[in-house]
Amino acid sequence: QVQLVESGGGLVQPGGSLRLSCVASGSIFSISTMTWYRQAPGKQRELVARIISGGMTNYADPVKGRFTISRENAKNTVYLQMNSLKPEDTAVYYCNLDPPGLSIRDYWGKGTLVTVSS
Repeated sequence: QVQLVESGGGLVQPGGSLRLSCVASGSIFSISTMTWYRQAPGKQRELVARIISGGMTNYADPVKGRFTISRENAKNTVYLQMNSLKPEDTAVYYCNLDPPGLSIRDYWGKGTLVTVSS
């Protein structure tokens, strides 16, 4: 029942910035954990950043100090502000919604491509 739509990806030079957005349908966004993942060709999907319903955040080591995850519950939207981008950040970035408690399933967006290149 939940649909997630990512946007904001594109081509950016090393050192540049980009902000990704993920808009969720439905009524469970505000109580759900939201996570950004990414996957590069030939690599496993990896967690990038996570924000729980109360606002506490976690980041993967490679993006600490450069990326910021935030949420705007009134708009059912989670953001990923990416600064000081590096070529190794190139990947498809996916938005994930995990409902609270013992949920039957989580939800994924289709992804948005971020390419960091000169």
